[in-house]
Amino acid sequence: MTNQTEQWTNRLGFILAAAGSAIGLGAIWKFPYVAGTSGGGAFFLLFLLFTVLIGLPLLLGEFVIGRSTQQEAISAYRTIAPGTGWHWIGRLGVATCFLLLSFYSVVGGWIFTYFFRGLTGQLIGQPYEQLFQDVIADPIGSVAAQFVFMLATIVVVARGVQSGIESANRYMMPGLFLLFLVLMVRSLTLDGAGSGVAFFLMPDFSKLSAESILYAMGQSFFSLSVGVSVMVTYSSYLGKEENLVKSAGSIVGLNLLVAFFAGLAIFPAVFSLGMKPEAGPGLLFIILPSVFEHIPFGTLFLLVFLALFLFATLTSAFSMLEVIVASLARGNEDKRKRLSWIVGMLIFAVGIPSALSFGVWSDVTVFGKTMFDAADFLVSNVLMPLGALLIAVFVPLKMKREVLIRELQARTPLGRKLFAAWLLLLKYAAPLAIIVVFLHSLGFL
Repeated sequence: MTNQTEQWTNRLGFILAAAGSAIGLGAIWKFPYVAGTSGGGAFFLLFLLFTVLIGLPLLLGEFVIGRSTQQEAISAYRTIAPGTGWHWIGRLGVATCFLLLSFYSVVGGWIFTYFFRGLTGQLIGQPYEQLFQDVIADPIGSVAAQFVFMLATIVVVARGVQSGIESANRYMMPGLFLLFLVLMVRSLTLDGAGSGVAFFLMPDFSKLSAESILYAMGQSFFSLSVGVSVMVTYSSYLGKEENLVKSAGSIVGLNLLVAFFAGLAIFPAVFSLGMKPEAGPGLLFIILPSVFEHIPFGTLFLLVFLALFLFATLTSAFSMLEVIVASLARGNEDKRKRLSWIVGMLIFAVGIPSALSFGVWSDVTVFGKTMFDAADFLVSNVLMPLGALLIAVFVPLKMKREVLIRELQARTPLGRKLFAAWLLLLKYAAPLAIIVVFLHSLGFL
């Protein structure tokens, strides 16, 4: 097993890449519609609390595994616990990323299609619900768009950690925040935007249900890319002199900021036109285009939104492919380019049934679900929670206390108190929360 030969240029490069991995469909697509159907501001407050108390400890857990070993996911677990089966956490992460990217790339393809339609003037003014159905049901269009999305992902990952992933994120992440600010300012200046701001920022706890509390808990660790060993791999490229706690705090902060921006960009616009925030998954593809249709320069602002949506989706895709490629290359960068293309094309092929799930293969089902929904259910409700639970158990059980203290630089009195709090949350709070969410998602609660 070879240590990683590549490293991030500096801490900023690592933070932008890790934040790019975390800020994807979960933050920009899933968060607004889940918040919209789960109480708005009250949901956001719970999400913030759970992210700090559950997501952050899990994120740091993955960081100490990767940085302490300087090895990719599978080898890292094997190095810490040799001669045991714990390396299967890494294998589970690799398999989860493979399956996740196979259907995630389908949604990425839809965004590419919408962006292209927006650029060519074929979006604004359409019957949006019918348009969305046509886009996802078109077999050739869906597969072609998925291929383009995977092509962009492969090209970046094949270039390496510094030249590919870090370089792309250095432009795409600041671009994402800039586009969000532009969109947020425009949304907040619409007539009637105050109702949307109030919905998002003034918690109404009467709207919370047991289900929305569980959604907030689940969103808190899914939105940080924990549970699939992405952060184990990314932190293995980080130098020993960098502060993991500060880096984790920055990533969590950026993730919460994007969720905050998403709420302020979307809810004021939706409320200003008298629409409902409870639109569910169609919020971004059906409701928002109709919102932009009714405001000055709507086409431009819709393109801005689709561009930032595309940036966020791609930066997450880079991290998923990187986990798989790094695990196969095992520190040998000469294999990177070839493996990126082979694995990327395999993922594309495996994702084709998901791309066809809403059209010609809509009646092909697994346990009553389409291929897309079955893959989504398996990843979101089984594999990711299982991976997060195993990591929460592995770190306190198998890693030496002195290694954890050294990696988290917890040598001062305050540092030791924070370290004890982190270990307590990771050891008890995180597993309990994950088990509760896991049982709920499977219908047992």
